[in-house]
Amino acid sequence: MSSSATKSSPPRAGLREWLGLAVLSLPTLLVALDMSVLFLALPHLTAALGATSVELLWITDVYSFAIAGFLLTAGTLGDRIGHRRLLLIGAAGFGAASVVAAFSTSAGMLIAARAVLGAVAATLMPSTLALISTMFGDPRQRRIAIAGWSSTFMAGIAVGPVAGGALLEFFWWGSVFLLAVPVMVLLLVAGPALLPEQRAADAGRLDLLSVGLSLATVLPPVHALKELARGGSTTTVVLALVAGLVAGALFVRRQRRLTDPLFDLRLFADRGFSTALLVLLLGAATTSGITMFVAQYLQMADGLSPLRAALWLLPAAAALVASSMLAPVAARWIRPGYVVGAGLLVSSAGFAVLAQVDGPAGLAGVVVGLAIAYFGTGPADVLGTDLAVGAAPPGKAGAAASMSETTTELGVAVGTAGLGSLGALAYRGEMAGSVPAGIPPEAADRAADTMAGAITAAGQTPGDLAGELLALARDAYTGGLNAVSAAAAITTAMLAVLAIALLRHRAH
Repeated sequence: MSSSATKSSPPRAGLREWLGLAVLSLPTLLVALDMSVLFLALPHLTAALGATSVELLWITDVYSFAIAGFLLTAGTLGDRIGHRRLLLIGAAGFGAASVVAAFSTSAGMLIAARAVLGAVAATLMPSTLALISTMFGDPRQRRIAIAGWSSTFMAGIAVGPVAGGALLEFFWWGSVFLLAVPVMVLLLVAGPALLPEQRAADAGRLDLLSVGLSLATVLPPVHALKELARGGSTTTVVLALVAGLVAGALFVRRQRRLTDPLFDLRLFADRGFSTALLVLLLGAATTSGITMFVAQYLQMADGLSPLRAALWLLPAAAALVASSMLAPVAARWIRPGYVVGAGLLVSSAGFAVLAQVDGPAGLAGVVVGLAIAYFGTGPADVLGTDLAVGAAPPGKAGAAASMSETTTELGVAVGTAGLGSLGALAYRGEMAGSVPAGIPPEAADRAADTMAGAITAAGQTPGDLAGELLALARDAYTGGLNAVSAAAAITTAMLAVLAIALLRHRAH
């Protein structure tokens, strides 16, 4: 009996696979860096390219739009043509588009380059996850590998603003894009030697109509959520959501009829897969929404420079990396559902700390609360991703990986829009009727609308009145942080209970 059990056990990864994981971490790091490294460069490129406010929005948003739109297609394409092949094609494209972005001579050229960067980045993320699933057949080793992959991604997001700030101290704004070039060259050299090829043996043709419907399903809701976060037109938001729902219904209908669908909907019949996606969706929503609010709080309410604010976010990133690496170890002795649920409860406690931030000790409370929340998020990220990818057969690994990434990307949009809107409502509620008399009506309206507007109005207001306005705005913005943190704490606590209930029977 022991002999047959041994034969049926998946092979354990060796040195080549672990070196391959290090290679796979390179594109993961770069995609994450590109999500955040641009923040500090925006004022510089605005001056250099003469970008309008609308063009700036497209420069920042088109990257995430392209990623969200092409993730599902890219994962399924990898199942058909091979994930290593797709990864190397994407790496070459990412490096080339980075050079074009760095030397852009107009805002339109940079927007186009960023769109291409997002599209090719969508080929990198599901390919890396699918290859990890292939290389690490042993569940325990796979969890450790995914932990390393997830930690690299989050470290890239955290280090991005710091790296961008350091580069901008000495070089021009385009230098932030050139970080990708040597890394992608290394991937192209080492990838063929260390990474196996993996594709579905019976993969059919790529259905182009399904590709178009998948784009129409994902992009309009993401656009709607971003518009909602900015306070855009309600009509635009509603129309975009309706368009996405209609396209989604048509997409599902077509997938059910195709012999070789773009995405196999039968994966959702696995309770572990569906629950893992819900955990990833709401986990990304709460974490991204709070992080966006905290980053602005540190700069506008505490008055820190962008680089100093980024440095104060590093303890949270370190906590996330630590818990991500500890989660697979804990899952050896405790069922994954309990590890995920316990982590989410810790995360809820961190959000509860942020909900109490007030007064002079606000900076310490923000740093500690965010670190606790991030520490609790790590197990959900790692084990949730492992459950989603592990639920799929080898030939569907790319589709499962792309759905995992698409869900996370959608969660980021939901969190930014939902919690951002809640924070804005709380701020406006606090400022309503509180703007000091003597401030011009137009400036008063701007101050009552956003914290940035209050800072601008204060700069145009003489004497003690400016200080009084800023104090009121800081208190109101802190109230907004408290409100979104309380909502995140409640959501995460409920998600913890759900994860334990639905995943408690999953094996170690």
